[in-house]
Amino acid sequence: MTGSDRPSALTPALAARLKRGADGLLPAIAQQYDTGEVLMLGWMDDEALHRTLTTGRCTYWSRSRQEYWVKGDTSGHVQLVKSVALDCDADTILVKVDQVGAACHTGDRTCFDAGDLPLGP
Repeated sequence: MTGSDRPSALTPALAARLKRGADGLLPAIAQQYDTGEVLMLGWMDDEALHRTLTTGRCTYWSRSRQEYWVKGDTSGHVQLVKSVALDCDADTILVKVDQVGAACHTGDRTCFDAGDLPLGP
């Protein structure tokens, strides 16, 4: 259970726009603001998005631990928020950040460097 069962701290207009999943979450893509490098995918509910917008640091909802986590509080690899946008359907969040250190829990710069999948037959 996320914080989605309590009143949203977001403005009513923004909260009304969001198209959350049945679990109250939206995928949040973190992208390096100056290079366009896709760093990671996390999950946000209204409270995580509110914290991200108001603190300047990315806050996510951990589906496995069932708690909020601020990127870098444990590792020191912080994400400094440069901008936040919704996609055209308002069901995905794009957070452009200045990533300090690794974005991936494995210690890699990005979570998307495990190799390309083969295309075609």
